[in-house]
Amino acid sequence: MSANTAFNPTFFRPAAAGCTPSNALQEMQLKLRPLADRVIVKRIDSETKTASGIVIPDSAAEKPDQGEVLAVGPGKLDDNGKRIELSIRVGDRVLFGKYSGQTVKVDGDELLVMKEDDLFAVVEK
Repeated sequence: MSANTAFNPTFFRPAAAGCTPSNALQEMQLKLRPLADRVIVKRIDSETKTASGIVIPDSAAEKPDQGEVLAVGPGKLDDNGKRIELSIRVGDRVLFGKYSGQTVKVDGDELLVMKEDDLFAVVEK
């Protein structure tokens, strides 16, 4: 595959009903394409204020464990060579472990690349 090859959008699955992918996905489509059963997730910042109004400084805040799925791979192959689709869709809000995935920076945005197995649940809206 040469560096001038155009992006193939068939690797990105459509968003679930009612979900719209963020602008970050549109900007990064030419930069990252997850392989096999991997997904690209952007962390969703948690609240920096408690219920009583106390502001939590960034240095004391924990890493968020929720994120929005920006891209999904085509799925992994089973023993017979048949592709197993992922159950996650672009735009899903998901829960994952605090130290799950590999952190990568793309145009200043910190993204996570992880396997579908590293995700715990989809948060229903």
